[in-house]
Amino acid sequence: MTVTAPQQVAPAGPLDALKRRLNLISDLGAAQGLLSWDQETQMPEDAARVRGLQMSSLAGLSHHLLTSDETRALLEAAEAVDTGQLSEVDVDLLRVTRRDFDKATKLPTAFVEDVSQARNEAHHAWIKARADNDFASFAPYLERVLSLTRQYAELIGYDQHPYDALLDDYEPGMKTAHVRQIFADLRERTLPLLRSIVAAGDATDYGVLTRSFPAAAQRQLSLKVAEEAFGLLPSFSRLDESAHPFQTNFSADDIRITTRFDEHYFPMSLFGTWHETGHAMYEHGVSSELERTPLARGASLGVHESQSRLFENLLGRSKAFWQHYFAELAQAAPEVAAGQSAESIYRAVNRVEPSLIRVEADEVTYNFHIMLRFELELALIEGELSVADLPDAWNAKMQEYLGVVPDSDSEGVLQDIHWSAGLIGYFPTYSLGNLLSVQLLEAASQNPEIAAGLQNADYAPLREWLRVNVHQYGRRHTPAQIVEGATGQPLSADAYVKYLFEKYAEIYGL
Repeated sequence: MTVTAPQQVAPAGPLDALKRRLNLISDLGAAQGLLSWDQETQMPEDAARVRGLQMSSLAGLSHHLLTSDETRALLEAAEAVDTGQLSEVDVDLLRVTRRDFDKATKLPTAFVEDVSQARNEAHHAWIKARADNDFASFAPYLERVLSLTRQYAELIGYDQHPYDALLDDYEPGMKTAHVRQIFADLRERTLPLLRSIVAAGDATDYGVLTRSFPAAAQRQLSLKVAEEAFGLLPSFSRLDESAHPFQTNFSADDIRITTRFDEHYFPMSLFGTWHETGHAMYEHGVSSELERTPLARGASLGVHESQSRLFENLLGRSKAFWQHYFAELAQAAPEVAAGQSAESIYRAVNRVEPSLIRVEADEVTYNFHIMLRFELELALIEGELSVADLPDAWNAKMQEYLGVVPDSDSEGVLQDIHWSAGLIGYFPTYSLGNLLSVQLLEAASQNPEIAAGLQNADYAPLREWLRVNVHQYGRRHTPAQIVEGATGQPLSADAYVKYLFEKYAEIYGL
């Protein structure tokens, strides 16, 4: 009998060891995300207290692993390797990991656990307060979240404004001063358009959108379009209901989206589903080479929002789309389509009207909802506005920008999930995404095959262009690099403003 000596296995280099650690941290984040998704869609109400503790534990463990001395040593050793021996992906991985590590090490683990717990408690308080129209019951939870947010900004540090530290989490490199400038420009250039449209009056029969449309039929139609037009397949995704629509994923091939249904207002579910589909297709398009690393997600929330707004608005509210899918609407909901045409549905879903609810706002008024939230967040962070005075400040801004005032806080200051989740600094990315959506589509349309596809509601060529020029890179490229690489110029409002004027001048005969 011959005994073979065991083969010697070369010890893993520091980069390989670092990657294994990053894989573990990614897996913990996925587990935390799965618990969060479950609490929004499936979890029994009484499970909330312990679920919060479980999520807090995972957040603390993940933070501890990322900020440990062992991770620091592995990162420093990997950074010491000659870059000539590293792939371009590995160079990007080290750069992004260093950014994440440096930010995370400024936060004590106990603070991270406190934040997670406070957000979980605030989230459940918000759900009840919104249902009961009771802002006062939510206010103490928001006070706690806001206090921790201010502490976070001070721990992270900033050069100009504490809001910069918050904004950078969602839109790396963006500054508060730049957002102020962009919003002032948008306000100046689009407010005259809004006033002209309001003066022109209704361009179509808006009542068709409130005809009875069973929820099951809405779900069937929205998913059929999401799959056929936008590429969302059940093999890597699923759709559920939640109080506030969202997208989350635990890998590029495990994506969850949610929507909500109103049988007498079908745009809520249809366009909500297609909006979240845009987010989903971004995550699905991230290169598998980046799997289970810090690179394996979107470059920023602004870039992310550009994808959801592109699918929801630039495609889903286009004339070519409804010329193609009106027959599907008629089949799914004959009573809705009765007496209608592709043209009348197109005009109805593009009706411009100042309204209370951000997620239902049209393309012209939407950015004013974002400006309102941005300005209130700044005032809260600066201490110029108290939480107790927030509902009145909200209503005043609604009157100033849109000429409407909510009858209840549920339709006003309590309508969004973001503040209960501690997502302060998030809102500006919605408008940045609006701008980028048109800029990307304009660049993609220079390709004749894509341009022809847009006219025939064949979006496969566009989806591939987006995958190649935006999706595949994940966080390898900064938002600015993605914008300039895909469009050849920095982010600008020009294409977006031109799009609004051309589209709505035709609809309203301006």
